[in-house]
Amino acid sequence: MSLLAGKTVVVSGVGAGLGRQVAAAVVRDGGRAVLGARTEANLAKIAEEVDPEGARTAYRAVDICDEARCEALAALARERFGGIDAVVHVAALDSYFGGLEDADFESWRSVLDVNLLGTLRMTRACLPALKEGGGGSVVFVGTQSAVAAPSQVRQAAYAASKGALTSAMYSLARELGPYRIRVNTVLPGWMWGPPVRAYVRFAAQSEGVSEATVLERLTGRMALPDLATDTDVADAAVFLASDRARAITGQSLLVNAGELMR
Repeated sequence: MSLLAGKTVVVSGVGAGLGRQVAAAVVRDGGRAVLGARTEANLAKIAEEVDPEGARTAYRAVDICDEARCEALAALARERFGGIDAVVHVAALDSYFGGLEDADFESWRSVLDVNLLGTLRMTRACLPALKEGGGGSVVFVGTQSAVAAPSQVRQAAYAASKGALTSAMYSLARELGPYRIRVNTVLPGWMWGPPVRAYVRFAAQSEGVSEATVLERLTGRMALPDLATDTDVADAAVFLASDRARAITGQSLLVNAGELMR
């Protein structure tokens, strides 16, 4: 039986990288994917790519900082497919860089509003349907940076926001466990996809070295000789969304090719 046969999964933050791969994995594994992101044209394109017949996808533009929009995406899942079995949160603001000394705390507020509060808003919007269905799964996408800051870039606000989300996971796992709703987090490290490709290209150009040199510098930190990909992270998220993870809650799963081991 397919991993997600008969299951409806809401996926927030569906863009060209990890969000698309999660949507594709849901459909590949027999599920129905309800896609949300801020740009409807991108959603339409990705839905067509992963589900050409349109039978197992639906989408709606959503900003997870807007509670009404979150509720509208949850409502779409119920209207189109009858309920919600899982939610995978990919939506994030990760474009603000820097540490404490040069911090713009208004920018930090924006990062926290999206990555922490926005994710919790979207989760809350889906709770009635999850409860009505007898339980399900909530999967947060965090970051290895929340537990081990990288030396290559500074993203203190991003790391702090994702660390707060992981802390919230523990409370939610207790709060929602009686409803058979599981809450877990996937923690990617250096994940080969559009953002890391862009970093490798930028670093190579800035330093006057080849992209292969930059990539080798990253993979040299790993136990495995290749970076995890956004597909690898998507597969981990889909596993946690499925009934095969029915006894797993309140856990953080590093998908990082063994760069950090805990």
